[in-house]
Amino acid sequence: MSSLDQDQRLHPCCRDKITVSSDSLDARELAKQPLQGLKLASHAVLEKAQQRGRLKCSKCGGSRMFFCYTCCSLVGVSVQEIPLIKLPVKIDIIKHPNETDGKSTAIHAKLLAPSDVTIYTYPCIPEYDKDKVVLVFPSPRAVSVQNMMQHLHNATDSRSYDRTYEPCLKRLKREEVQEATHTAENPESGTPDETEGSESKVYPLQRVVFIDSTWNQTNKISTDERLQDLVQVELKMRKTCFWRHQKGKPESYLATIEAIYYFLKDFHEHCLAQEYNGEYDNLLFFYSYLHSVVNKAKSSAGKC
Repeated sequence: MSSLDQDQRLHPCCRDKITVSSDSLDARELAKQPLQGLKLASHAVLEKAQQRGRLKCSKCGGSRMFFCYTCCSLVGVSVQEIPLIKLPVKIDIIKHPNETDGKSTAIHAKLLAPSDVTIYTYPCIPEYDKDKVVLVFPSPRAVSVQNMMQHLHNATDSRSYDRTYEPCLKRLKREEVQEATHTAENPESGTPDETEGSESKVYPLQRVVFIDSTWNQTNKISTDERLQDLVQVELKMRKTCFWRHQKGKPESYLATIEAIYYFLKDFHEHCLAQEYNGEYDNLLFFYSYLHSVVNKAKSSAGKC
């Protein structure tokens, strides 16, 4: 368990109140710093860029700090100075056209994992292989990350049965002879379909879809017929640290970069069955720094 998970358990808005003890002050201090303890690259480059101030984006001319959220490019920081992350699955982000670019954290994922993250603006949605893609979105039919793979297997097996059962009956006698001859000549080999099927059952997930919008705008995208048949996954028992918390929404409604981070962390532990050692912490490289900047500004203004 990372320090981020531990700290969130001490969040002052959790249902379980912190027991008053000699450690209660320390607990409150931890709650104010929920992103401490992550394995992050040095923020020195961002500190220097902040001291220089805003610069013009070379593409659009907009005044930006660290990166241009319009052009999806770095500003005042080079690609060699930030961490680049390789993800175990591809990430697609479907962005609502009315989502304010400057308020979205989706850009963080694209800059830090450029080869594995693609951002689409709704109504542009690619055609998905429903057996290998999931949608991360809370809904009554959503499953946990722990149960996601089994649901993918079940859905794949069900669709395969529906597609192949009747044709198999008709081809059975002819193929029995051909396959028996092939097996006799190559006893250790399998058909391409068998090999591919074996691999897909071990690792069927290839792409994960996230929706980037305010929570009041998500319904239009989440109910789009092109996403309806995807297995939906919910990240339960997580609390947002986003400084732009939406009024009236529960703390379990995460910022996009938080949702991506938590999904990959759970996927690493529960689906890949590997101990998590901070492999994706740098997805929060920009987010954690901006979080600290905002908190310092609030403290200076007496709002914390």
